[in-house]
Amino acid sequence: MGNQPANSVDKAKDAPKDSGQVKRFRIDLFEKIPFLKKFCKWRSFQFLAVFPNLVIFLFFLYAGLFGSRVGNRNIIIIFVWIFWWFLLITFMVPFASRIWCVLCPFPFFGEWFQRRALIKVRSGKTGGLRNKMFGLNKKWPKALSNIWLQDIGFLALCTFSALFLTRPIISVVVLGGLFLVATVLAFFYRQRAFCMYVCPVSGFQGLYAMTSMIELRAVDPQVCRKECKTKNCLTGSEKGWGCPWYQYVGKMERNNYCGLCMECVKSCPNDNISVFARPFCGDTQVKGYDESWKAFIMLALAMVYAVTLLGPWGTIRDWANIAEVRNWKGLGIYAGIIWFTALIAIPAVWALASWLGKLLAGVRSISTKEIFVKYSYMLVPLGLLAWIAFSFPLIMVNGSYIISVISDPLGWGWDLLGTADVAWRPILPEYTVYLQILLLLFGLFFALKRGYDISLTLYQDKSQAVRSIIPTGVVCAVIIFAFLRLFTG
Repeated sequence: MGNQPANSVDKAKDAPKDSGQVKRFRIDLFEKIPFLKKFCKWRSFQFLAVFPNLVIFLFFLYAGLFGSRVGNRNIIIIFVWIFWWFLLITFMVPFASRIWCVLCPFPFFGEWFQRRALIKVRSGKTGGLRNKMFGLNKKWPKALSNIWLQDIGFLALCTFSALFLTRPIISVVVLGGLFLVATVLAFFYRQRAFCMYVCPVSGFQGLYAMTSMIELRAVDPQVCRKECKTKNCLTGSEKGWGCPWYQYVGKMERNNYCGLCMECVKSCPNDNISVFARPFCGDTQVKGYDESWKAFIMLALAMVYAVTLLGPWGTIRDWANIAEVRNWKGLGIYAGIIWFTALIAIPAVWALASWLGKLLAGVRSISTKEIFVKYSYMLVPLGLLAWIAFSFPLIMVNGSYIISVISDPLGWGWDLLGTADVAWRPILPEYTVYLQILLLLFGLFFALKRGYDISLTLYQDKSQAVRSIIPTGVVCAVIIFAFLRLFTG
């Protein structure tokens, strides 16, 4: 599209160089469940998935504007920041990769503008695509063709999270703003540039989708590379749109940048694309500092949120709660701690551990940078399970609010389902800590296991591989111990 070849954007990032990606068994779900394949090939599939979600999203914005100003009485607070977040981080991403991207309403109007169609496909020529597209179709700036914007955007939003967790109108500004940005960018830039490079939700989904137990891949990559001449998965055809995420399935080895829209499944002339079930943490390649820093940021935020919301330190809660306390100096200290921890402290500790790992391994040909980037994958399962361990108490404590607010979504005194007066009551609070311990230990196990697998792709000698992983493994263990102390008291 525009002046940019349609297959150029992430070709380098997801090209399967001799990267040492750990190969594991997988189950072809299209083969085992023929109806699933038929459903994903259905032209109306994505529209029927996203349109109801768009209606719900617009209702949430209405609730934020005109509903109760009390956070736990307004559906936009309870359903978005508690219920949706819990489902996303606990179930959607680990078990279904970026399935939320199929449902997300943010790109709806922008994509409609680009395609001038909700369901049907337009054949034609637009740049390197075989689809007729509308808009300026500009090339996204090369300097921003990474996830740094998503890294900083997510960090910035989370710094002020207390505002949109307690003030419905702030949630409207945040969510409505993202919706508007997605729509405007679609007028200027090709396909889903917003989702690929800007959306803060997309950034952490891409990182943690590496752990997911499903993947969309070529059944036989050699068919794509040697027999397929049209590359319809990337460029589109009369049966499907060119990949909105700029991915070529023949060289796609990770979940990071696949939005599961299934356009490639529809357009593939060789019927060579499927959805597979696989073990947890099937992708093990982190490629670039932008992805490493995303892992650092997510881990830091899990730590800070756990300390702020679950810890015994009232002063820190007051610093974060600018909406109630109005302590701007405290908020500055709080923000400084978050940004320093995420952008400097954790990366510095990781860099030191990587340098020590290189010394212990005694192999000069493996650089500290390579160890730093590749071993940062260890923080992916570690961070994900830490977030899940943090999120379970939130849903178990606030679950009663979900039941009541669904009957009175605007806080206007309705009782649609007869549950508006359900009293607040924590759900099995006595078991929460045991669940958190299991989740954290599970995260540590996979961090060490996959870290060792990665080390074997760097070092031929097992003893060198083990020595190289010791410092980063110790860092992971210390982090998990800190979370255990915080959660268990």
